[in-house]
Amino acid sequence: MNFELPQELQEYISKLDAFIRGEILPLQHKDDNNRFFDHRREPSRTQWDNGGLPTPDWEALLAEARKLADDAGFYRFPLPRAYGGQEHRDMNLWMCALRLHMASHPLYGGGVSLANDLQNEHSVVGNFPDFLMLYHWGNAQQKAQYIPMRLAGDFRMTFGLTEIHHGSDATHMDTAARPITMPDGRPGFSISGNKKWQTGAHACTHMLVFARAANSAGSPRGITAFIVPRDTKGVTIASYEYTLNMPTDHATILFDDVRVPATAILGPPDNGLAIAQTFTHENRIRQAASSCGAAKFCVDRSVAYARERVVFGKPLSANQAIQWPLVELSTQVEMLRLLILRAASEMDAIVVSSRQSPTPTPPWVAIEKQLGHKISMCNYWANRLACQAADNAIQVHGGNGYSRHQPFEHIWRHFRRYRITEGSEEVQMRKVAGYLFGYKSTGLDGEKKKHKKEDEEATARDSKL
Repeated sequence: MNFELPQELQEYISKLDAFIRGEILPLQHKDDNNRFFDHRREPSRTQWDNGGLPTPDWEALLAEARKLADDAGFYRFPLPRAYGGQEHRDMNLWMCALRLHMASHPLYGGGVSLANDLQNEHSVVGNFPDFLMLYHWGNAQQKAQYIPMRLAGDFRMTFGLTEIHHGSDATHMDTAARPITMPDGRPGFSISGNKKWQTGAHACTHMLVFARAANSAGSPRGITAFIVPRDTKGVTIASYEYTLNMPTDHATILFDDVRVPATAILGPPDNGLAIAQTFTHENRIRQAASSCGAAKFCVDRSVAYARERVVFGKPLSANQAIQWPLVELSTQVEMLRLLILRAASEMDAIVVSSRQSPTPTPPWVAIEKQLGHKISMCNYWANRLACQAADNAIQVHGGNGYSRHQPFEHIWRHFRRYRITEGSEEVQMRKVAGYLFGYKSTGLDGEKKKHKKEDEEATARDSKL
């Protein structure tokens, strides 16, 4: 059992570091671009007189950084090779290691830099959940139409699952779709309802809208996903929600008799929720890696500060009240890092196995069954740990930590959201409990029972002897 990152991965990280130091950090420090990252970051990023939306020059800077990363061959790393990606055999392990590294790096870690500003899900190594939904579920025409547009930046899609009255209970959604005939005689649907927390709505071209088209509330079947152009009649952005960490691009959207052709359906018409599961585990494990990295960043900065800061004639680090919380946080960071990398590696093994199977099945189905509880462990604890580490960093730095001249308040405000999004920590703890107490099965229970029976038989034989 080898706990070291593969040499090839270590070399890739070194190349990424060289690119960031050579091109991204100079752009961040060019002109007055640091206003987006120092104590002025929130007002510089936010249009306070325009719904709290991001400022155009802030988004333009992010786009420029992504263009540099794309030209250098880093941005599309997780994509299939046919679309400019690496298609690495150990993709989940690599992506987690990269996110851990970027979020913990002393020069651009913590999620507050042009290399890796996590408030916007921005990174020089992209994530692309919308691409993968199109790639796995789109028909030939949808792929040919939308994927090139997506990679060129001309197709931007929100994800419409959460509603005003429904969050984790998606099967009870209010949004409904009824069959109609379009004016040109084609079959279509009329969508009415609402969605909330629709990230990126201010700049989207399309919206992926989940709506109940059949069956009754509570059933996972009968929900259909539709690709709805933003300018379709009946689509109204009602508001943008101010949040703990600004700017916002999280919209509440109303749908009033929004008519789309049946060709707008993405994936299976009666099982649209399967689309939502396509990228859940990758998103959760990668977010866990970022949160773990941010926690390490806070711990490392706090240790360095405590060693330099002199109070009452001695270093602050001489006080056990300072040492012990950092010891506990550092211990948790290291244990969590290993669990994240192990779970990611096991995810990759399942993906490879599913591809080699004579009857291939979607790998995310097996990942959910065999590793869903481990991924939930990683995610809910990492997000909580990032908040604890940021809070402790504020305390260690005292008034300096409370000041916006340090990044810790920003880190706390940003990572606090992940204890709710990507599945609240309560939902994820319930999933872990399901496996722990036998309400859910990993599919490996039969093997465990077989080995238990063999052990019992062996014990019985030994006792007779």
